[in-house]
Amino acid sequence: MCGIAGIVQSHPRSPDQLQSIAASMGAAIAYRGPDAAGVWQDPQLGFAVVHQRLAILDLTPAGDQPMHSASGRYVIAFNGEIYNHQQLRRDLDAAGLAPTWRGHADTETLLAAIEAWGLEGALQHCTGMWALALLDQHQRVLHLARDRFGEKPLYWGFSGSGTIQALLFGSELAALRAYPGFNNAIDRAALAQLLRFGQVPAPLSIYAGIAKLLAGHWVSIPLPLAPGAFLPRSQPWWQLSSVIEAGSTAAFQSDAEALDALEQSLSMAVAEQAIADVPLGAFLSGGIDSSLIAALLQRQSSQPLRTFTIGFEEAGFNEAPYARPVAEHLGTSHSETLLTSADARALIPQLPQLYSEPFADSSQLPTHLVCRAARQAGLTVALSGDGGDELFGGYNRYSWGPRIWNRLAWLPGPLRQGLGRAITALPPPAWDAIGQPLPIGQLGHKAHKLAARLRYVRSSDDLYRSLVSEWRDPAQLLQGEPPELPSTAIDQPLPACLSSDPIARMMAWDSLSYLPDDILVKVDRAAMAVGLETRAPFLDHRVAQVAWRLPMAMKIRGNTSKWALRQILYKYVPKELIERPKAGFAIPIGQWLRGPLRPWASELLHPDRLRQEGYLRPEPISQLWQQHLSGRYDHTTKLWTVLMWQAWLEQWG
Repeated sequence: MCGIAGIVQSHPRSPDQLQSIAASMGAAIAYRGPDAAGVWQDPQLGFAVVHQRLAILDLTPAGDQPMHSASGRYVIAFNGEIYNHQQLRRDLDAAGLAPTWRGHADTETLLAAIEAWGLEGALQHCTGMWALALLDQHQRVLHLARDRFGEKPLYWGFSGSGTIQALLFGSELAALRAYPGFNNAIDRAALAQLLRFGQVPAPLSIYAGIAKLLAGHWVSIPLPLAPGAFLPRSQPWWQLSSVIEAGSTAAFQSDAEALDALEQSLSMAVAEQAIADVPLGAFLSGGIDSSLIAALLQRQSSQPLRTFTIGFEEAGFNEAPYARPVAEHLGTSHSETLLTSADARALIPQLPQLYSEPFADSSQLPTHLVCRAARQAGLTVALSGDGGDELFGGYNRYSWGPRIWNRLAWLPGPLRQGLGRAITALPPPAWDAIGQPLPIGQLGHKAHKLAARLRYVRSSDDLYRSLVSEWRDPAQLLQGEPPELPSTAIDQPLPACLSSDPIARMMAWDSLSYLPDDILVKVDRAAMAVGLETRAPFLDHRVAQVAWRLPMAMKIRGNTSKWALRQILYKYVPKELIERPKAGFAIPIGQWLRGPLRPWASELLHPDRLRQEGYLRPEPISQLWQQHLSGRYDHTTKLWTVLMWQAWLEQWG
């Protein structure tokens, strides 16, 4: 796990200038790789690349980057891990394709695989997570590539104008901003999508002319860069749609067969991801996903696994009491850090620095705090349960979304609107009180969120898109002419085999959009800000292949979500230690906005400030802010998207 950045100039630069520019781009993201830094350049090609290293495998200089292949043809800067690299070495040795190994870093293995099978062939052989820049010195081509699910980030695009233009790439926008000629304007369409989703969906970035390379894609750029060149189109080297289609034709026929295949694939993924030359542990919330990963890790270890959780003083947001008994049962060496609300609030001013692109999932706060606690305790690698919800049916909307639509679809639009108004007439705390006996966390917030959507949706797919959107028509919030919004992953067609299953469509869209653009962004930035590598065994592509072979009844059975994962987990952890309503990784932002965060928010949302900045219309925002302050309405998520934009603009604008 590291940070990479680079530049391709369309006009001459001296070697000293290239070296200086690349070094400054790397320094801007040095927290991603605090153990070593290296720059390599080719002035004739106008190319320079920098690597900030977080040493995980082969802690010697043999693992330093940028790294050359044995033949000297390729130069690579690589961010990520190849979990099966030891097996790849054995395969290369057996085929007579291996070089004389210099060390045992996975990057060296990857380079040997590229020389043997080409870049795309090597990626197909690899299991892992990565973003990479590979220069082919023979063909004079720069390749950029990203892993299957988009665990590791990669931005790329042009900055400058006319003949004074540079192609920039890097792990974070902070690296690109460090380029001395960076002058890219705010992309107003990306801003609108930020307000809609709470994040900027790929391939957009908040800057015009800068894109995110899509998950499972690669792109090839001929060098030297021609003046006035355009960005080439990226191409997929792996597609989830192919996995879905293959799974639909090879569905498991029995529970026993499915559970056996699932446990084997997960155990293999956990075993490969447990390889490291530095201290390794796991996050543990006491929920299904993290408990199963911890259980499989502990089963394979002769020493107590180190597990980590954080607790908050607000009882309704405290996961520590659920994680503790699971850790005791598994016999892990468990660390529990109790935090106050003041600890979380103190982090808020740092968020624009941690997330160099505006990002508004408020669980970014506890996620960073648990990463920080693990790093301070000496951990360098932590395994997580990310991906379990999307692949195995964990989100509440999968269970109740289609059911609600099936019961309400027959109602004419005006009646649905009236029902929505009736639901919102009761404040969220009242709904929470009514829903106490039910296994649904934050019922009031979810009821209001549903009610606000009832008047607009016309199908179950519309309902899904509405549920993952905050501002329904975000372009109308922007000053000036509303921008045309490009389509996103959730607007794209899915494989025909999903046409009759709205829940499967939700899961597929979440895997293509919410997972890479929200969940994985949140975890990557929260962890890398403190030099911690996170790994997600559920996102092993072989686990995903098994997941999409599971019939829906093996994911959601009756009212039980993640049924298959539960059956495996109950072999290691008693059922009574796990069963509880799904609550998410939340903290009481909405309450804080009415209390200790009110002065901070009021300043950022002041109508005069919004008007003068020139991006957002103050009227609709002020209306929601006053409604939220009254306590009768909960507009936390809408307001948080605006506040995170405002805070980011204050830092980087």
